[in-house]
Amino acid sequence: MSRADALAAGGTLDLSGVREVDSAGVAFLVELQRRAQRQQRTLAFTGAGEGLRRLAAFFELDTLLKLA
Repeated sequence: MSRADALAAGGTLDLSGVREVDSAGVAFLVELQRRAQRQQRTLAFTGAGEGLRRLAAFFELDTLLKLA
């Protein structure tokens, strides 16, 4: 099992330590969410900073990622 698969196995991923993010970071979160969905699991993201929220909204991915 890859590290990404392990992260997507369901549960909660705390993003409060993420200080900066770019489009590659958002793409990685989307990939984790899609892997979780393929496994019929729920993956929640908590502690998302304002920068990540704005970037996700810009790409219209805020609904998919369900950032909290």
